[in-house]
Amino acid sequence: MTKYQKKTNYQEKYPDVSREIIEVLEKSDRQMEYLQYDIKVERCRIDSVSGTVTYIPSREDSYERLLEENRQFAVADEDVDDAVIKAVMIEKMLTCLNHLSPEEQKLITTFFFDDKSEHQMSRETGIAQRTIHDRKIKILAKLKRLMNE
Repeated sequence: MTKYQKKTNYQEKYPDVSREIIEVLEKSDRQMEYLQYDIKVERCRIDSVSGTVTYIPSREDSYERLLEENRQFAVADEDVDDAVIKAVMIEKMLTCLNHLSPEEQKLITTFFFDDKSEHQMSRETGIAQRTIHDRKIKILAKLKRLMNE
């Protein structure tokens, strides 16, 4: 990284400008030098009395250096918009589930909340697996229709 070198002689460049404006311009140059160089460079300070060397790290950190140090970064959480939409959809789904008959609710609960398969349900109830599958398809179509209303 090269140090900001350009020093403009504002008195020579703008002879008709007041001293206050020139001071502001020079101060602005110093701020540019600070932003472009000083905060990005590591420095050493030597104490002439004790003879100790103090390392002063850069005040600007890089992503690469933080990764090298295995620093943890905050995980991007779910957006507020997505969380609201999800909450509204869940509320709507629960309302739609309440419009189903008790038998339909039990079937949906068994499949999606108790994690049972059609084969397991068939063995437990003695109803053919194909019949259970057809009922599930009809109930899901009904739920879809209710959700779209």
